[in-house]
Amino acid sequence: MFRKLPLTAAVVLAFATNAQAQSLVEMYDAARGYDAGFISAKAQFEANLAKANQTLGGILPNIAMSVSYIKTDYSYELRDPPRTVFPARDVETRTASATLVQPIYRPAAWAAYKQGGYLLQQAAAQYEAAEHDLLIRVTQGYFDVLVGEDNLALLNAQRTAVGEQLASAKRNFEVGTATITGVRDAQARFDLTNAQTIAAENDLRIKRLALDLLVGLSDAKPKRLLQITQLIPTPKEDVNEWVSQADTTSPAIRQAQLALEVASLEVDKATAGHKPTLDAQMNNVRTNNLKGTVVSATPTNVFTPSVGVVLNVPLFAGFTTMYRIKETVALETKARSDYENARRATAQATRTAYFGLVSGLSQVKAYEAAEASSQSALDANKLGYSVGVNINIDVLNSQSQLYQTKRDLAKARYDVLVTNLKLRQAAGTLTPADLQPINALLAP
Repeated sequence: MFRKLPLTAAVVLAFATNAQAQSLVEMYDAARGYDAGFISAKAQFEANLAKANQTLGGILPNIAMSVSYIKTDYSYELRDPPRTVFPARDVETRTASATLVQPIYRPAAWAAYKQGGYLLQQAAAQYEAAEHDLLIRVTQGYFDVLVGEDNLALLNAQRTAVGEQLASAKRNFEVGTATITGVRDAQARFDLTNAQTIAAENDLRIKRLALDLLVGLSDAKPKRLLQITQLIPTPKEDVNEWVSQADTTSPAIRQAQLALEVASLEVDKATAGHKPTLDAQMNNVRTNNLKGTVVSATPTNVFTPSVGVVLNVPLFAGFTTMYRIKETVALETKARSDYENARRATAQATRTAYFGLVSGLSQVKAYEAAEASSQSALDANKLGYSVGVNINIDVLNSQSQLYQTKRDLAKARYDVLVTNLKLRQAAGTLTPADLQPINALLAP
């Protein structure tokens, strides 16, 4: 009399056209080439690399070359008697010079060069964090769609079951074996389920649009999750081991630590404003007087090479250096506090993800047991209703409990997979290869 519609059958019936479904890895690969946030982070990474390499200019030789050509109309006369006027003539001078400056002692330049090394590492950490963020966003969006599909499929199945219960209640009322109360209860539950189905359709539509926007695909279709007994094993490591790992490898902590190193070197750069600088300098100047000089009409070539050292000693800069030092010291203190805050926040996020994963795995087992119990309760209530022991509301409540349990079980499975990735993200060990085990759990 009553037909069972388990979760697997409901999903297959509702989403039978899965021929062009994409796996999680395929969607992540698509998102890497489309997501504007990730592409922006990649461009920022390349810019930071170039900026870090600019610091080489302060310690490597600087070579410059210049060429000039000057033409002068020259005329003169003697004012003392006898007054003599000399004819005007042109003087043409062509000059070529090459200058090489090799810094010998520039404390600020060396501090900037050391900063460049830390900036390179900081850029790599920022890019790694952006990659982790994209992994989580794609996975979350992927499973959000699957949650929406499961929810809609189960509501459709529940609406069908409630519709059958409503028809049964009407038949029993017509033959006088049931009261109008049973019909009204079934009608109310059917109307409620219908309203929930409409809301679920809209929610799924929004989640699909969000996934399309993220991965750059039109009508992206995630592959279904196989009905398996074990998703992932329970973490063998203690939570403190994960926290210790995060303190070493977390991109957020590394960025804050490197920012502290950069801030400390900024103090050194500011302090260098009080220190002298010493450079080695070599000049080679060639001057061609094409039509002679002002004192001789004979063309000449003049070479004036020179080698020396240049010492620059700062004496007074209007208190600029003093206040610059105070500024950088304050910023160093801020960077140290930011580093400590990053360590605390990362440790908290790691613990939250760890306990969330352990709890989620336990919840999956509990929901699986609850699903079996709810199915047994529904079967018993249907049997009791058919023999007149139970009333219609008992069957409706059992149906609602079963489908709610199925929805919670499906969501708990997806949450476990996402939380596992979030734990690795917090610990700083997340890589694209971590998507492969999840990919293996998806239906072919």
